[in-house]
Amino acid sequence: MLIDEDLITGDDGRKRCRWCVGDPLYQSYHDLEWGVPVSDDHRLFEKICLEGFQCGLSWLTILKRREGFRRAFADFRFDEIAQWDQRQVNRLVKDSGIIRHRGKIAATLHNASRAIEMRRDEGSLLNFFSRYLPDESPVPGRLADLPAITDESTRMSRELKKRGWKFVGPTTCYAFMQAMGMVNDHLADCDFRSTNR
Repeated sequence: MLIDEDLITGDDGRKRCRWCVGDPLYQSYHDLEWGVPVSDDHRLFEKICLEGFQCGLSWLTILKRREGFRRAFADFRFDEIAQWDQRQVNRLVKDSGIIRHRGKIAATLHNASRAIEMRRDEGSLLNFFSRYLPDESPVPGRLADLPAITDESTRMSRELKKRGWKFVGPTTCYAFMQAMGMVNDHLADCDFRSTNR
């Protein structure tokens, strides 16, 4: 494997964004998921919740527990989660397969009710999130070119908070936008930039 400042060249000869080096799970996520547009409301809800759990942690930490999160949170079926109560929060705080942060767990249950309201008001979560697609997405040449927040992620965060969502700051919203293919932040020379669009 060859590593330069911003890209790695794997044993398969393909160039990748350097942030995915060091773990096969991370590389697979980079190659197959990151930046691929998603339209399913449950996957969108899952990702916005997991981005909230990531606050203060690495994405790889969350990724390694993603199956545990899916099991613990009923595959992020928000209609079901919205019916849960404090007993479920107490149960989940003891679940070693997830990040056991009481505030983030409670926020996921709270946000499930907000997702139901959003689907009722907007027709789908996708309809809401699609409003924040940028008119243009610059092609990053280096990792240093990637922003942490944008005007769109700031507006998304503001509107989500106005609707009562929790753990949805502008940085969290931008990471969500990157992951869900709302922006394409694979580097210009990454072999997966064009294959994921």
